[in-house]
Amino acid sequence: MDEILNIEGTVTSVLPGTMFRVALPNQKLVLAHISGKMRKRFIRLAVGDRVRMEMSPYDLEKARIVYRL
Repeated sequence: MDEILNIEGTVTSVLPGTMFRVALPNQKLVLAHISGKMRKRFIRLAVGDRVRMEMSPYDLEKARIVYRL
């Protein structure tokens, strides 16, 4: 199975289609979308929220938001 990278970041902008621009601790920006469980529970995200994400080691430009801190 692939190794999943768990990383925290801060939402910098809200994009259409439940997509977000998230800043990582090293100041890099990634494109992230909400996981299905967060959509199901209607968890809202706003600019400035800290989030926990999962990333694939093969594509470090995209991520899935799994938890709002």
